[in-house]
Amino acid sequence: MKRHVAIVSYFSVGAYDANTVDENLILSEILTELKTSHEIVSWSDPQVDWSKFSLLFIKSTWDYFDYYPEFLTWLETIRTHEIPTLNNLDTILWNSSKRYLLEIESKGFPVIAGMILEKGRLISKVEIEGKVKSESWVVKPLVSGRAKNTLKFASEDWDKHVGKVQAWVNEEAFLVQPFISEVEKVGEYSLLFFNGEFSHAVLKTPAKKDFRVQHYFGGTIKTIDPSASMLASCQALVDEFASDSLYVRVDGVEVEGQFHLMELEMIEPYLFLALCEQAIPTYKKAIAARLV
Repeated sequence: MKRHVAIVSYFSVGAYDANTVDENLILSEILTELKTSHEIVSWSDPQVDWSKFSLLFIKSTWDYFDYYPEFLTWLETIRTHEIPTLNNLDTILWNSSKRYLLEIESKGFPVIAGMILEKGRLISKVEIEGKVKSESWVVKPLVSGRAKNTLKFASEDWDKHVGKVQAWVNEEAFLVQPFISEVEKVGEYSLLFFNGEFSHAVLKTPAKKDFRVQHYFGGTIKTIDPSASMLASCQALVDEFASDSLYVRVDGVEVEGQFHLMELEMIEPYLFLALCEQAIPTYKKAIAARLV
């Protein structure tokens, strides 16, 4: 059968892709240059016949956390069809819940992990204070992205926010993490790796008086050359947890000179392909290796 691949995206409503370069089109151009038949499809489109594809590039499923049960069902559908995916389904399933951060932390890596507030539990300030050593906390859904339902507040203001947080936890599991002041002061680093090899890096800086680094909240992004120690720290994470991944974005901060992981993005990260001169060539090289 002739190879026909899917670039798997989502039904855009403009919430997560405003003012961005369309990386689906960049991937499409690469596949065209590599003489590979392909089309861009939404993971949630009921009209798609997945059996016609020989490979899926899971690129921009940017609303999967809004429809998580449906997304899990879709993953099982793809597994049933035995269609290869990049990244692979086990990786995507593991990476879809932030529980993985606590697993990485348990293996000795510096991680801004935090504490899980399981769905339906009565949350306790005393318990959080015992596990999350910080004057300010950030709470976010265990399955989330794009800073959805993310709240930062000082622990002394607990009484002002506990009602909202408890209402959220009644509906789904959340993660409470220490707020890291370096995010506001310096920003969050993102290092991109393709097939386990470093490609390029950026620094995402939040808008003034904000802590969210995403561009649609006013954050700015610039290319950087990571230090040798930062690159070594990120490479160690990739070697341990993402060595078989086509793409991985390692997000983190430096605290007292040491890189701390905040996210290991292996489902649908924006790859900043248009910002760095070497990004598209290294991406193309990695994809070509996977198509052999």
